[in-house]
Amino acid sequence: MTRRRPRAGVPRRRHGRRATRGARRDLPLDLARFVPYRIATLANLLALGAARLYATRFGLAIREWRVLAVLGEGRPLSAAEVARRTASDKARVSRAVASLVRRSLVARAADAFDARRSVLRLTPKGRAMYRRIVPLAAARERDLLATLTPPERRELGRLLDKLHARAEAMLERLGGPGEDDGGGS
Repeated sequence: MTRRRPRAGVPRRRHGRRATRGARRDLPLDLARFVPYRIATLANLLALGAARLYATRFGLAIREWRVLAVLGEGRPLSAAEVARRTASDKARVSRAVASLVRRSLVARAADAFDARRSVLRLTPKGRAMYRRIVPLAAARERDLLATLTPPERRELGRLLDKLHARAEAMLERLGGPGEDDGGGS
């Protein structure tokens, strides 16, 4: 039995799959079009701006603000729940919490239902700081979204929800939560 040579211009089959026409594995990613990169750099730009603003006005690191923001929703949470809700590394959340506790912005107490677990809540001082920051955060969001029309803003929200759900499912397939690299605000 003789092997046939592929015709010129016809993609070769590899491992039972048809080769993608025009795809070359030795080429670098086109970062200008690579969506994960674009989302990450946008998140980093937003985090840098927030970090400068919150550090200057309130002496807060961005991770500390994220903890305040999550606790500002009103429900006591464990540090692990804060890490999950912010998609952040537990160790980094723990350091942010320790700093906020030292500054009397967050209180840590034993969980009423499970004494082995501690829960976090904003102190009156933390709640006052949260109330001062929220209008600035909302103004930053309005400024960012001002470039979009109302229908585009609604569509962006819908698309972000879909991408978030897919990213969570992808992470779950890999075996659960991962490490945060610091992007977003």
